Amino acid sequence: MRLLKVDKIEEARCKLVVAAGEKVPDTECTGFMESCGRILAQDIPAAENVPGFRKSTVDGYAVMAKNTQGVTDSIPVFLEVVGEVLMGQSPGIDIRDGQAVYVPTGGMLPDGADAVVMIEYVEKFDENSIAVYDSVSPGRNVILEGEDLADGDVFLKKGTVLRPQEIGLMPSAGISEVPVFMPWSISVISTGDEIVAAGQEMKKGQTRDINTYSLSAAAEKHGFRITEKTAVKDGRESVREAIRKAMSSSDVVLVSGGSSQGEKDFTAEVMDELSDGGVFTHGIAIKPGKPTIIGYDSKSGTILAGLPGHPVAALMIFELFIAWLYRKLTGQKEPVKTAARMTENIASAGGKATCILLELREGEDGIYDAIPVLGRSGIMTTMTRADGYTVTGTDAEGLREGEIVAVTLF
Repeated sequence: MRLLKVDKIEEARCKLVVAAGEKVPDTECTGFMESCGRILAQDIPAAENVPGFRKSTVDGYAVMAKNTQGVTDSIPVFLEVVGEVLMGQSPGIDIRDGQAVYVPTGGMLPDGADAVVMIEYVEKFDENSIAVYDSVSPGRNVILEGEDLADGDVFLKKGTVLRPQEIGLMPSAGISEVPVFMPWSISVISTGDEIVAAGQEMKKGQTRDINTYSLSAAAEKHGFRITEKTAVKDGRESVREAIRKAMSSSDVVLVSGGSSQGEKDFTAEVMDELSDGGVFTHGIAIKPGKPTIIGYDSKSGTILAGLPGHPVAALMIFELFIAWLYRKLTGQKEPVKTAARMTENIASAGGKATCILLELREGEDGIYDAIPVLGRSGIMTTMTRADGYTVTGTDAEGLREGEIVAVTLF
C-alpha cells in the first residue's frame, strides 16, 4: 500500500482504462419500443428504403415536368386528368405526355410522372381537364425512393443513447429489434457513524445521508442498474464486509467517505486487500476530490471507487471517472458543452485541476454569462444552483472575467 500520491486527471483515467478497459458491458437484443434510453451496441443499417416509393410532399397533380415548361400565371398549359391516387395504395396508372393525376400529400407518384404541381396553381375545368399556372422542374415537390435512407445505409451509430426520435425512425427503416448494452450493475455504500438515513430521527452532531441517494440517482441517470445502496457505520470489518458482499454482485462499487488519510479512513487499505489488481490511484490532482481511490479486481470484474464524503466532490468524481469510463467503453458521445463568458475572476488551486460550478444566464449579445456558484464541497445546494461546470488545467492560474470557457452541461 503506497502513501497518498496524486495523479493528474489524465493519468488516473489512463490507469483506469488499462485496468478495466476490457470491461465492455454485455449486450442483449430488445424490441425497439423497449429500447428508449438504452445504448446501441452496434451500428444499425436500414433494412429497406425510406421512403419505399416516390411520394408527393404536397396536395396537387403529378405531371411530366416537360409539359409545364414556359408556363406562367397568364399562360397556362391544359392537361388531361386520367385518375386519382388514393393514400396507402399503388396508383395503378401510368402518366403519358399531356396527362396528370391527382395525388395527396404522401401519396405515391404514378410511373411517368417526375414532378407535382401544387393544387394552388391549378384550375379545374371539369372532371377530366385542368389548367396549370406554374412551371415545375423534375423532382419538384417529390421525395425520391430511398432519399431519406437507402437499404443498407447505417442510420444509427453504436453508442447512440436511443431517444423518441430514434424509436420512431426504426420501424420506418424496417427495424423491429436492436442490440443494446446491458447496464453495469452498481452498489453505492456510504460510510460514517454520523450518517442518518432519510426519514429517520436525527440527533445533534449527526448528518443526513446525501451521497447514497445522489450517487444512486446519478448512476441511474447514466443507465446503470442499482444492485445495492446502503450506509454502514465506521469500522474496518463492517466496511470490508459491505465491499466484499457488493463485489459479488456488482460491476462497480462506490464507497463514499473514508478515502482521505484520517484515523478512520481505511477504505483504500480494504480495497487493496480485496482486489487482485489492488488500488492503483489514491489521490487525484483535482479540487474538489483529491482523496479519490480507484482500484480493480479482475477476478470479479469489479471497479472499486472510494469517493470523498463531501457530496459535491463525490458527484463530480463519479461524473469525471466512472460515468466517463462507461461512456468510453460503450462508444457514447461526451456530454454537450456550450461556450460561456466568465462574469468574474476565479482563482484555481495551485498544481490541481479545479472544477468550477457555473450558473448560465443569457447575455445581451446572445452569449451565455457563466456565473460561478461558490461554496464548499460539502454544500449540496451549489450543485442544485449550477447548470454545468468547467475544469481548469492543472497548471492554470484561474479564470479571468470575460474569458470564454467551455461549460459541460449537467
